[in-house]
Amino acid sequence: MRFLFCTFAFFAAALTPAFAQTPSRIERLTSEDGAMFEAHIFAPEPNAAAPGGAVVLLHGGGWVVGDASWVYPRAEAFARQGALAVAVDYRLANQRSLTPAQSSADARSVFRWLRANAAALNINPTMIAAYGVSAGGQLSVSAAQSDDALARPNAIVLVSPALDLERDGWFAQLMGGPEAARPLSPLSNMRAGLPPTLILQGDVDTETPLRGAQAFCDAMRGFGDRCVLKIYRGYGHLFTPAGINDRETPAPDPAISEAAGAFASAFLRREGYFR
Repeated sequence: MRFLFCTFAFFAAALTPAFAQTPSRIERLTSEDGAMFEAHIFAPEPNAAAPGGAVVLLHGGGWVVGDASWVYPRAEAFARQGALAVAVDYRLANQRSLTPAQSSADARSVFRWLRANAAALNINPTMIAAYGVSAGGQLSVSAAQSDDALARPNAIVLVSPALDLERDGWFAQLMGGPEAARPLSPLSNMRAGLPPTLILQGDVDTETPLRGAQAFCDAMRGFGDRCVLKIYRGYGHLFTPAGINDRETPAPDPAISEAAGAFASAFLRREGYFR
C-alpha cells in the first residue's frame, strides 16, 4: 500500500463536494496518550425508541492521508436508516512523525467513548459496529483484537481492507520495521471471539489483494466465528473496474459501490443496528 495515497486524496476531494452530508455535531475526543482528535456525529432522526445501534466509520488513505469527510456519504446513509454514525478524524502517520499505532489508539478510544456515553447518545453499548475502508479496515480489526473489551466493536464491515500487513513494506516503513508492524497486522493476530464480520472485496484488487481477505475469513471460520466474504468479480481496490490502475488512479464504479453499500446495510440490519 504505497502508491495510492496522493491520487486517492485528489479523487476523494473531487467526489466529496457532490454530497451535501454534514454531521450533527463534532466531538473532540481524548486518545490513549492524551492527544485530541475528532469524531463527527451523524445522529438518526429523533424518536422515543429504545436505544439503537451505532456505527464507527474509519476512512482509508494508507494511514497518511484522508479525513472524516471521506466517509460522510456512508455515515449519512447509516444515520438515515436509524443508527448513530460516527465518522472518525483519526490522527495520520504523516503528522508529527506519528505512526499507525496512534491511528489505532484513536480508533479504540472512539469505542470506549461511545460506551461511556451510551445513555446520553441513546445507543446500546453492546451494539457498536465498525465500518473500515482500506487502511480503516486495519484500524477496525485491530480494535476488535484489543485486550480491552470496551475498545472492541460488536460487528465489523470491511471494504477492500488492509489485513495482511506483517509483510507489507509500506506498513513496515510507517511502523519502523517488520517487528513493529506485527502487533497491528490483523492476520498476524487472529484469535477466537472476533465479532460477526462482513468483507466487501474485489477479486483483482492490487492494493489490498483478495488473498488477505480470504485468509482472514478462513481463520475466523476456523475459530468458529462468523465471516462473510462478498467478492465482486472483475473489480479492484474500492471497486475500481479491472483494467484501470487501482493503486494510482482508483475509479470506483458507482453502481458497484452502491450495491456494496446496500449489502453492508443489509448485514447491519440483520444484526439489529438500525432502529
